[in-house]
Amino acid sequence: QIQLVESGGGLVQAGGSLRLSCAISGTTFAANATIGWYRQAPGERREEIASISPSGTTTYAETVRGRFAISRDSAKNMGYLQMSSLKQDDTAVYSCAADWGRQWYAYPRFHTRVYWGQGTQVTVSS
Repeated sequence: QIQLVESGGGLVQAGGSLRLSCAISGTTFAANATIGWYRQAPGERREEIASISPSGTTTYAETVRGRFAISRDSAKNMGYLQMSSLKQDDTAVYSCAADWGRQWYAYPRFHTRVYWGQGTQVTVSS
């Protein structure tokens, strides 16, 4: 069973930093997935904030560009989101997702193209 588990969330003061981790288990093909980080604040739509492809190409939302950095360690089946200069507006539930692309059905034991973690709360205080 493929699972994604986030960790590293918590309470931090404005201006502080946090590092979120995303552990991918249940597959030996984690390195083939694009890892994305998303967040959703109460009453708001879910926002994609960063992604990293299997080759390491990164994308960022304008709201976090220059403050957040996404990375991955394919040998450990891990994804990371380093968050710096945090603002109160960054308060949200942060989730990671792994997207195996249009050929997802070729991988053994896969039931869908995209798998999601359960999310971790990040709260930034003033």
